[in-house]
Amino acid sequence: MNLRARWILFLLVPGVAAMAQDEELYISRDLTPPDEFKAIEGPAVSADGVLYAVNFQRQGTIGSVTADGHAQLFIELADGSIGNGIRFDSRGAMLIADYANHNVLRVDMATRTIDTLAHEPGMNQPNDLAIGADDRVYASDPNWGASTGQLWRIDPDGSVALLESGMGTTNGIEVSADERTLYVNESAQRNVWAYDLSAKGEVSAKRLLVRFDDFGMDGMRCDTLGNLYITRHGKGTVAKVSPTGELLRETELTGQQPTNIAFGGPDGRTAYVTVNDRGNIETFRVETPGRSWALRRRPPPSGG
Repeated sequence: MNLRARWILFLLVPGVAAMAQDEELYISRDLTPPDEFKAIEGPAVSADGVLYAVNFQRQGTIGSVTADGHAQLFIELADGSIGNGIRFDSRGAMLIADYANHNVLRVDMATRTIDTLAHEPGMNQPNDLAIGADDRVYASDPNWGASTGQLWRIDPDGSVALLESGMGTTNGIEVSADERTLYVNESAQRNVWAYDLSAKGEVSAKRLLVRFDDFGMDGMRCDTLGNLYITRHGKGTVAKVSPTGELLRETELTGQQPTNIAFGGPDGRTAYVTVNDRGNIETFRVETPGRSWALRRRPPPSGG
């Protein structure tokens, strides 16, 4: 077994399939009331189970949401920064794609101090983030006006590398459960691409995983079995796609403009979907824990 995948199998909850048979799955309900968030994106769940999303009440903020749906202001970003995708690294720091200032910001969760992990003037507007078990970050970077996009890697020391340019409107992005594949979608072109991902964060062997015939796409996340959950912006669904590109099912939401998805809850089987046209978060249960949930339970990094 490769070391990058071992923690996933170690952390799978015994009896998850049996538990899933005893509850309603893929039935969406509101977690938060409508209109508490403006241009809502994110979301991400910290190691202590708190859900975070951007633009609570107004742009340039990050809100926190409890398990029962109570939302409040967590931090306000400075200098005109506006957040989009959120992820957590192995040490628990919050990473935020700041599309207004071409940054990836980093937040110390204990002190709420904000610094800049990376700044890259060549970015159009860093949009969504994915993160590997090695803390390498991958950022989609669309130019909406030109219907083009780029793909970047940000290493833990803050160095930035352009992985590909001349793409379509890059948006959702995720690392696979076994850390060997990077997925990137293009919203306007409705393509989901898969790349081989090396141990050094290099990409190769680009191929089309799936293409949709209608509606757009936004954020996407994997479960621990490698299935990809893709928010279908304009259709009001979340598509579940296998690692081979087979459409397994679609979950209907109340809102029509889902922007992103995260996994949390005590067993990692609760999906949280940010919905732009309603300004809130919807939630539903799935049978397999999310990869993002499992990442937060891996062994701590060596060296402090």
